[in-house]
Amino acid sequence: MPLEIVRHPGAAAVVPMDERGNVTLIRQYRHAVGGYLWEIPAGKLEADEAPLTCAARELAEEVGLEATALEPIGSVVTCPGFCDEVIHLFLATGLRRVPVQRGVDEVIESVSAVPLASALAMIRSGEIRDGKTIAGLVQTSLRNDPAGSSAA
Repeated sequence: MPLEIVRHPGAAAVVPMDERGNVTLIRQYRHAVGGYLWEIPAGKLEADEAPLTCAARELAEEVGLEATALEPIGSVVTCPGFCDEVIHLFLATGLRRVPVQRGVDEVIESVSAVPLASALAMIRSGEIRDGKTIAGLVQTSLRNDPAGSSAA
């Protein structure tokens, strides 16, 4: 059986966190899984686009936020068995509202700001199943509590 590899340009995902420690999540329809998933804002890199630029673009497009600081917090290899996609993760702080500019292919049911501890509890309960979202929220939690002692 020949080895099949999907080549992907990469993506960026961003955890928007306000001054009270709330993170913004979207509930987006995903055709591949046939339903809605709780996610952090994310999108595919455009040709020659830097991950930081993509993160800022997706933050504005999907949830109508702009950040004064976008800090890299890691990356994830999504499906290394058959795909070379890397998603670059960012933490966005110093948030302010800007106009939402969603693409025609985006079906976002809701946008919610929840305490980080509640988002982590959503991971534990299985309500959040999206890999990039889990990675971004865990990285954010570890950044805020390097010893990993916070209760979720």
